[in-house]
Amino acid sequence: MTVDALTDVAGLRVGHATLGGDGRLTGTTVVLAPEGGAVAAVDVRGGGPGTKETDALDPRNVVQKVDAVVLTGGSAYGLDAASGVMAWLEEQGRGVRVGPDPGHVVPVVPAACVFDLGRGGDFRARPDAATGRAAVEAAAASRRGAAVYEGCVGAGTGAVAGQLKGGVGTASAVLDSGITVAALVVVNAAGSVLDPDTGVLYGELFQGRVRYPEEGVHEAARRRLAEVAARNAPPPLNTTLAVVATDADLTKAQAQKMAGTAHDGIARAVRPVHLLHDGDTVFALATGTRTLDGTGPLALNDVLAAGADVVTRAIVRAVRAAEPVDGPGGAWPSYGELYGQR
Repeated sequence: MTVDALTDVAGLRVGHATLGGDGRLTGTTVVLAPEGGAVAAVDVRGGGPGTKETDALDPRNVVQKVDAVVLTGGSAYGLDAASGVMAWLEEQGRGVRVGPDPGHVVPVVPAACVFDLGRGGDFRARPDAATGRAAVEAAAASRRGAAVYEGCVGAGTGAVAGQLKGGVGTASAVLDSGITVAALVVVNAAGSVLDPDTGVLYGELFQGRVRYPEEGVHEAARRRLAEVAARNAPPPLNTTLAVVATDADLTKAQAQKMAGTAHDGIARAVRPVHLLHDGDTVFALATGTRTLDGTGPLALNDVLAAGADVVTRAIVRAVRAAEPVDGPGGAWPSYGELYGQR
């Protein structure tokens, strides 16, 4: 049974740590790999990324597998959350063996951040190592194949998409070959997720699920968005983050290709994208429990196409699951508040 989430890739678990109240509107999300890790790669397209340990994922470099990926709020400050995940993994004896003792490990924990500083009112409220530990512990405590909380949780707590509230979303697909491909995204985009002329989500236009709102509803939404744009300070940095995963047996080079083509899924749902003040980053994970059909390199194509598709669907789900925020740090209506759950 699938739950249309990243956790449909057997062995992957997701945990959120959410910080709210007292000027806080931020958090951390951790994707925990199965014991033994997962082949990992990354593709960074935004001009203003905030990342950690991404060089280790280059196919030319020695590290083959990782045990966790961290997505976090707090801009570059929030990357401290990864140290809490590293400490937890070390306690479990998980990481790259660097000595004769089984406990001599160095966990490689790639991480990327979104800019949400001050969204709750306090610029200094941001995730730290304790937040990262809470998120990885939540992931470890979750059951196999569990549903994943979406919307304003974890790294999506303070996320915005244009002038709309953003958040976390996830989706999955099972190919004819039986291979599963899935994605989890944090939508915190400088670009817009909805067509300004119609109010339809770009990602739903791509999927062919077009349900146009009534003209009066759209006009009221446009007025509301103009009001909050005038009130909110323009964000200096925004980002869409994603983890795209599969149970296929991929090399690091193939995983990197999957991360790259998954960016197409962002471009279908967010416009514009990959700008100088974006930090758009896609991580790829491959657990390797299924063999690709066929003997040639083109056997990967179905996985690549599905990766982009599930990223688009995950972005739509993130925006639809988000709840509105109106506080000292600004006001961001949700898509559902403006247009209803059509």
